[in-house]
Amino acid sequence: MIAAFKANEPDDPTSSEDESIETSDTEDSEVVGEDQRFGAIDSIPCVVHTLQLVVNMIQKDASVNRLLSKVRVLVKLFRKSSVATERLLQLCHLTLVKDCPTRWSSTYLMISRLLEIKDSVVQVADGMSWDYLLPSKWQRLTALRDLLFPFAEHTQMLQSDTQSLSLVVPALLDLHGHLTQFPHAQGASFKDLSSLAKKMKANMDKRFSCFLDHTDSMFSPLTAAACFLDPTVAPEALLDNDDEQIQALLGRVRVRVRVLGRAEDSISHSVPPVVREEEAEDEEPEEGEEESREGHQ
Repeated sequence: MIAAFKANEPDDPTSSEDESIETSDTEDSEVVGEDQRFGAIDSIPCVVHTLQLVVNMIQKDASVNRLLSKVRVLVKLFRKSSVATERLLQLCHLTLVKDCPTRWSSTYLMISRLLEIKDSVVQVADGMSWDYLLPSKWQRLTALRDLLFPFAEHTQMLQSDTQSLSLVVPALLDLHGHLTQFPHAQGASFKDLSSLAKKMKANMDKRFSCFLDHTDSMFSPLTAAACFLDPTVAPEALLDNDDEQIQALLGRVRVRVRVLGRAEDSISHSVPPVVREEEAEDEEPEEGEEESREGHQ
């Protein structure tokens, strides 16, 4: 018996090359279209994460770190003792919280809760014969809480799932003003905290110059433009701000917004009339929908 085998026909290399060329041409045209539509979209750092890097400077300050170590020891005593925890719950219906290096604002939350139930903590610690903070340490801890409070507040606001890009510049300006005033207000009695606030301000200026300093090589007007276009925050943050740097930033943003507006208009006019008509037809309601609307009326 003779078996006949049909040889496989070789693939046509020219057809595959043509397909790849057509695919690459299509992709290139899509990229060009996106560039015309969106321009060069800037990549910006995570604002909230960068804020936490500024906040973590308190861990590198020797005097503040010693105070926090004493706070952590006291919190650990309460959290390990079921008796102390039960007594604390009976007095104030709250317990102490422990900070975590990977949790945003956790150090502030630990300090805030400790100060909130300070009297109950002292009462239980006395009953357990435990050491606790001296009055001077409580005062320093209160000042440290005041230093961290605006950071925790803006962190909570900016980490929201809702639109928050327009709130970045107002938050940075508020924190800048807070760190400027702190050494002359709450930090006036504590040189270490006053010095820490100045270091944090310098660190913030360095990290966020790409948002606030229009002369910075990495400057991105995206956040300032979002703020400018948001009527709920623009007047106070930009329009009514007399600071020279902010006014220069505002001028740069206005130019950028006008350029983007003209680009948007030119793109809309460059769309073929047939495409615009098809889009309009897609938006028109169908006959059944019109009849149902008339029936409801």
